[in-house]
Amino acid sequence: MPPEIARIGLVEDDPVMGGSIVQRLELEGWDVTWWQTGHEAVSGLSRVAGALDLVICDIQLPDMSGEAVFAELARQPNAPPFLFITGFAEIDQAVRLMRSGAVDFMTKPFAMDDFLKRIATGRRSARAGTRLKDYVLGQSPSMQHTEDLIHRYAAHDLPVLITGETGSGKEVAARLLHQVSARAQQPFVAVNCAAIPADLLESEIFGHEKGAFTGAHQRHLGYAERAKGGTLFLDEIGDMPMALQAKLLRLIESESFTRLGGETAVPFRARIVAATHRDLAPGQASGFREDLYFRIAVLPVEVPPLRQRPEDILWLLDRFLENAAARSDARIRGISALTEEAALAHPWPGNVRELRNRVDRAVALSASEWIMPGDLFPDRPGTTSAPGFLPLADVRDAAERRQIERALEQTSGQVIKAAELLGIGRSTLWEKMTRLGVRG
Repeated sequence: MPPEIARIGLVEDDPVMGGSIVQRLELEGWDVTWWQTGHEAVSGLSRVAGALDLVICDIQLPDMSGEAVFAELARQPNAPPFLFITGFAEIDQAVRLMRSGAVDFMTKPFAMDDFLKRIATGRRSARAGTRLKDYVLGQSPSMQHTEDLIHRYAAHDLPVLITGETGSGKEVAARLLHQVSARAQQPFVAVNCAAIPADLLESEIFGHEKGAFTGAHQRHLGYAERAKGGTLFLDEIGDMPMALQAKLLRLIESESFTRLGGETAVPFRARIVAATHRDLAPGQASGFREDLYFRIAVLPVEVPPLRQRPEDILWLLDRFLENAAARSDARIRGISALTEEAALAHPWPGNVRELRNRVDRAVALSASEWIMPGDLFPDRPGTTSAPGFLPLADVRDAAERRQIERALEQTSGQVIKAAELLGIGRSTLWEKMTRLGVRG
């Protein structure tokens, strides 16, 4: 089994020092994300903190101190450990940082071997169970953090609120939460609160008795009852009518409900998982009950939009292509390098749903064995006419980048083994990775 790849965050404003650290850590086979200002680090770390094993942070930054960065991140759940480095050694400062929760403190310049030992000792242990070996939702740090949370939440029965833009994969996340929980053998019942007319939604969720209203010729079991001991997934809960929100609040608090037109309380045994693309937090003028929000958002999780996790675009593209090709008679060999470049440059306003739909359409309509940019983006101006030629160097770079990424993926990020697989020297591979912007 290949060794686990450590994910390291680096906050260092010095380009020489930062570049040296990144180069050495990536040669060790570790995944490094580098921020050069405090504000960049706070913004970036807030999205990927749970997926990192360690943050290496300089004390002296141009816009804020490393201590301030640490203080901001310490407020987050599952914050990564911090190792501080500085060129200005102060014993009092080191003691203060260690007491605040830092795992280590080093003074520049330092011996690289000692530095690597400190990292290995200080980084978050895989034995803590905070990270997975195999991820199914994505390869980006932010999506892996989301998946880590889902697995942690699976051990509890408390309500979960999944937030994210339309098409980002909220229902997929909800289904994964159900599958990895102890309720996996029970039903997963999904309700789209925005798709069902308001006057029918109550009957659909809670059911009704015979004669409850005109046309109710027999008892109808609602989604809450059909969920049994499984999961009741309330998608787009932000569109639920206010009157029905009150009844849902009573269901959560009493763990029971009554069918429409009935008097007998029916026990509710399922777990509630809700999702919304809206901001339902108090003070956002969302029209959502504040008391219900706090009951359903006990365990929150965010699914980031696809444009914020470009590492997932080609990963998803390959998987959707494989699924679409399996359902089609078309002979599709793969996706061209030009198409991959176009996909990485696209903003994906429709998120993962848009990506999947574009791949399905491309496979169905492509006249070639390779998916070309015009197949994936036929609606772009100029794609129906003969495209101009890109410089040969651009085409070659795109092909090399993709092949290097595949070699690194196959060798679990180990640069030396990837170089052997590609038939080039390690220094040559490192030069190409640096020039092409490929992360180890």
